Amino acid sequence: MTVDDRPDVRLEPPRQSSLSTAAARKLTHTAKSAPQMQEITSRWLLRMLPWVETRGGAYRVNRRLSHTVGDGRVEFVQDGARVRVVPRELGELALLRGFEDEEVLTALAARCVQRDFRAGEVLVRHGEPADGIHLIAHGRINQTSPGRYGGEDAVAVLADGDHFGEPALLDAGAAWDRTATAETPGTLLTLSRADFAAVLASAPGLRDHVREAGSRAGRPQNKYGEAAIPMSSGHKGEAVLPGAFVDYELAPREYELSVAQTVLKVHTRVADLYNGPMNQTEEQLRLTVEALRERQEYELINNREFGLLHNADFKQRIQPHSGPPTPDDLDELLCRRRGTKLFLAHPRTIAAIGRELNARRIYPDHVDLDGQRVQTWRGVPILPCDKIPISPENTSSILAMRLGEDNQGVVGLRQTGLAEEYEPGVSVRFMGIDEKSIISYLVTTYYSAAVLVPNALGVLENVEIARRR
Repeated sequence: MTVDDRPDVRLEPPRQSSLSTAAARKLTHTAKSAPQMQEITSRWLLRMLPWVETRGGAYRVNRRLSHTVGDGRVEFVQDGARVRVVPRELGELALLRGFEDEEVLTALAARCVQRDFRAGEVLVRHGEPADGIHLIAHGRINQTSPGRYGGEDAVAVLADGDHFGEPALLDAGAAWDRTATAETPGTLLTLSRADFAAVLASAPGLRDHVREAGSRAGRPQNKYGEAAIPMSSGHKGEAVLPGAFVDYELAPREYELSVAQTVLKVHTRVADLYNGPMNQTEEQLRLTVEALRERQEYELINNREFGLLHNADFKQRIQPHSGPPTPDDLDELLCRRRGTKLFLAHPRTIAAIGRELNARRIYPDHVDLDGQRVQTWRGVPILPCDKIPISPENTSSILAMRLGEDNQGVVGLRQTGLAEEYEPGVSVRFMGIDEKSIISYLVTTYYSAAVLVPNALGVLENVEIARRR
């Protein structure tokens, strides 16, 4: 057999004997999940807030008349190493609250003297003469007073925007009732009594304002600053009883509902041809509403008009004593109000709380809440909320709140029964189809939050959450 007569032995690929998976997939559906989304969180705040129906788009909070003025935080501007107080921010002082003469406030701000301090420096000592007010531009200051049984008792921790020594502006015999020691380096501005008196002597309007402020301060009030209700107790016989009435604020605050909106767009081709087995429009809508709810919770925490972080009363804002969130700090935050329903903190802050408790061999209880096991402190749940901001210095805040109208607590505001309502408080309105065959839907939710009385909400600020080496 010659070479040319040998049979062809080249191998051929095996012939396909069944339908390929690629071809079969064209004719059937694979097992698939609904569209997933990482942005969805537990949203504990939205779940726990009692929601109040808000007809007319506004909610008025009526309170007893309060004589408490000022007690706000002062803001500053920085030019390199030089720090200046914003003149109008002096109106946050109780003595100057409501005073609006820009020229006089500027004169007072110009007389504030800057002082840089170092960590460990004693700024004022208990019992020494007080000669002015100190405005803290930056840093942390511990205030202590002599204990009844010796030693020094911790009284308060002050930070950026706080101030102390205001009574010394008018009282020549004032003395420091606390010792102030710097915990960190920082800067403060001092307005002396002599400088305040010099401006006061040349400003008749300021003198009238100070006189009126003194008359307001002399009115009877309870420890919360509310107008006192006269009453008598323990008397015998036919004693003359004091007359009383409960005075109200003349200009109560009104919370208007805020809005979050977006326009969802779906091509008609997608809606017509690709709706099996899942409705494309419904899935697009579901994810859009989830994102809207996330934005709603963010605004309830951070909005400057009604957000909880910005609406906490200044007297209900406290500072940690050593930086990390210790059990003592949580106790101080808890004891500032009755009936605290929950703590709210960033997950990293909750981890920092756990480290502090573990270091002290404290093992807190857990409770079942909506089918989930959550950590508690003194029986109050500590719930995660990643909308609470973390500063570049790795500090954050912990909120504690009482809830509900009946408890004079924090409430959420919304309006249901909207046109084309998709779920309570969320409406989805058809806007039409444009020339590009795009269907548009307007997705809207209205919401806000109200703090009914100041002590319903407290904040532990500047909590250090970084792990210490």
